[in-house]
Amino acid sequence: MNKQELRSRIEEVGIVPAVRVSSSEDALFAAEAISRGGIPIVEVTLTVPDAHKVISHLVQNVPEVTIGAGGVSDVETARRCLDAGARFLASDGLDSEVVTFALKEGVVVIPGTLTPSEVMRAWQMGPDFVKVVPCAQVGGDSYIRALKAMFPNVPLIAAGGVNQQTASGFILAGAIALGIGAQLIPREAIRLRQADRITELARRFTAFVSSARAQSSGG
Repeated sequence: MNKQELRSRIEEVGIVPAVRVSSSEDALFAAEAISRGGIPIVEVTLTVPDAHKVISHLVQNVPEVTIGAGGVSDVETARRCLDAGARFLASDGLDSEVVTFALKEGVVVIPGTLTPSEVMRAWQMGPDFVKVVPCAQVGGDSYIRALKAMFPNVPLIAAGGVNQQTASGFILAGAIALGIGAQLIPREAIRLRQADRITELARRFTAFVSSARAQSSGG
């Protein structure tokens, strides 16, 4: 899958699940469960112990799922993640060196922002998407709506505080996709090996995205 195809996949699915687990086995369990629910994308957060090994493990064991790295804060870490097989790089803040590195390597990059100035600065660097995080704490979907009014051509991913109650609102406000962590992959479900629970949540969130998109397009 090339960069354009991956960008299209993220746009189409509209959800980037953030996996924060404590082992490769937990990550594999989560990836398989959300994939069955219709989300063939996983972002391994670098707070996970030996995250690059987890990425490599997933790349080898769930080839149908696109694996990326989240929370990337420097070029050295970014390179290690790409060497492990990551197909996209995401961060919770704006680091121009990481964006430049990703562009040079030809991989999808999703820098994190919060303020209008950061959104503008990030977009000028030429990334694929711009993540707005944390959304819930600064006005939720109304904040995304305000940013979209200022930057109508910037594909915004809303993250931080996205749950079953707010997912539709963020899409209706103009977010192209949602970054979702524990609300999609509950730690308890990982611990108790409740695959069906995670799969059902994945189906539910994809349904929220689909119905909100249909509503906003007048369908």
